[in-house]
Amino acid sequence: MGKMPGETALKRILFITSNRLGDAVLSLGVLAHLLDEYPGARTTVVCGPVPAGLFAAVPGLERVIELPKRKHSLHWWEMWRKCVGTCWDVVVDLRNAPLSYALLSKRQIHLGKANKKYLHRVVAMGSLVGRADNPPVPQLWSTPEHDAAAAKLIPDGTPVLALGPTANWIGKTWYADRFVELALRLTAEDGILSGGRIAVMAHTSELEMAQPVLDALPRDRILNLVGDIPLATVGACLRRASFYIGNDSGLMHMAAAAGIPTLGLFGPSREDLYAPWGGEGGKLAMSVRGDKALDELFPPDYDYRNTPSLMGDLSVDKAEQAAKELWSRLT
Repeated sequence: MGKMPGETALKRILFITSNRLGDAVLSLGVLAHLLDEYPGARTTVVCGPVPAGLFAAVPGLERVIELPKRKHSLHWWEMWRKCVGTCWDVVVDLRNAPLSYALLSKRQIHLGKANKKYLHRVVAMGSLVGRADNPPVPQLWSTPEHDAAAAKLIPDGTPVLALGPTANWIGKTWYADRFVELALRLTAEDGILSGGRIAVMAHTSELEMAQPVLDALPRDRILNLVGDIPLATVGACLRRASFYIGNDSGLMHMAAAAGIPTLGLFGPSREDLYAPWGGEGGKLAMSVRGDKALDELFPPDYDYRNTPSLMGDLSVDKAEQAAKELWSRLT
């Protein structure tokens, strides 16, 4: 059947992004840019199971295809099988999957060599849509239902300092007692969030890492957000917070994308590539590390799984100074 008079052909976007939460969040600026470029488009997202919930409230979402990795790259054949029957207006492949080239489309965008440049990931992705000098800022979407759930988890009241004391490996985690000391300083009577509540955020699988922080903070000011909370609701919770401090993690990137001041704590990972990016030019976010450079942190017998935190050189004083510097940008 042909189009009715005045009817506009439906546009379709295929957006292939990361298995990892942090990288998926950093790609959301490109998706937002495309939604502006193709108003009213229907979007299909291909990603790993972990970040899939990020896309639940994307405007015009048609479906999310969760694509766990399989041996011999069989997951890409599964993607091709599910997507080959559609003529796409644009295919965006941030995973450099060869089979994406075989999909029928009017336009293709591939991460390609941009992933190998020594650029912040947001800048590298912005270069794919001609915006390297002014890369689109990652953003989060939520529905009224997500917002209502967040309002129950973080009710109206005094300001909220959100903490992210976990990470995907132990070397990137700052000490629990330092998180506690910093939170108490910043919410003290003379702190930047005087009298504020403290929200501890983590997934259920990270409870063991978060528990020492929960145990040490004043009970009357804790908001315990450790659990299996849908990612779109987590994003809505972050928008209700006034400030976020956390280790280099996907949650840190979500906080920056939520548009709140975000301080990322770095040690054995690269802030030049993965510092939090929030607000125009990244001005609502910053990173801080200790006195040691990245290549000075790893011991000769480094064991990725069992070596404890490599962030002992980051003091509470230095983190507090960075938090105050970031806060001063808002005043």
